[in-house]
Amino acid sequence: METIEKDYAPQGATVTPNKDPSERKPKGHTIIICVSGGLGSGKSTQCAKIVSHFGFCHLNVGDLLEAEAEAGSEYSKMIKDFKKEGRLVPFDLVVKLLQQAMQMSRNKKFLVDGFPWNVENIAAAERIMKFEPDFVLFLDCSEGEMTRRLLNKNQGRVDDNIDTIQKRLQVYFECTILVVNYYSTKGKV
Repeated sequence: METIEKDYAPQGATVTPNKDPSERKPKGHTIIICVSGGLGSGKSTQCAKIVSHFGFCHLNVGDLLEAEAEAGSEYSKMIKDFKKEGRLVPFDLVVKLLQQAMQMSRNKKFLVDGFPWNVENIAAAERIMKFEPDFVLFLDCSEGEMTRRLLNKNQGRVDDNIDTIQKRLQVYFECTILVVNYYSTKGKV
């Protein structure tokens, strides 16, 4: 983590205040930062702060799926069913929605919130989108705290209940930690 505001730096992090992560790359080059962590770990909260300070485009995969489900598209029912069951939406649809959102943006700096969720997502993103993050911002949070935050947040979504939250957290602990480990071996976390 090269650039982060001092107030938000985890213990042991290198702090370079008031610098934009894109300064490491040539102008016009796409910057991708994946934001990973469990449900309710604070990804969206921290992304909002990064967006306001550094001007990134925040792409929340959960929000992209929610918008697609509410749009009444051919995928609406499938997305709603998967979310209600606490299962992951098929990676090809997630990659498609993410790719469309990136192509529609004029911004070349992206915070990708909630993707990749598993190793299949990594493979699909690399194969289809030629996607590799510059780094992964990982927010570690206990299961109890994530559950408490999610139950307090209750946004009226189909997956805002204790049973679905527990299923989603189980998927997170089984799959997403492998993603963090994968990018750690590449020195990107």
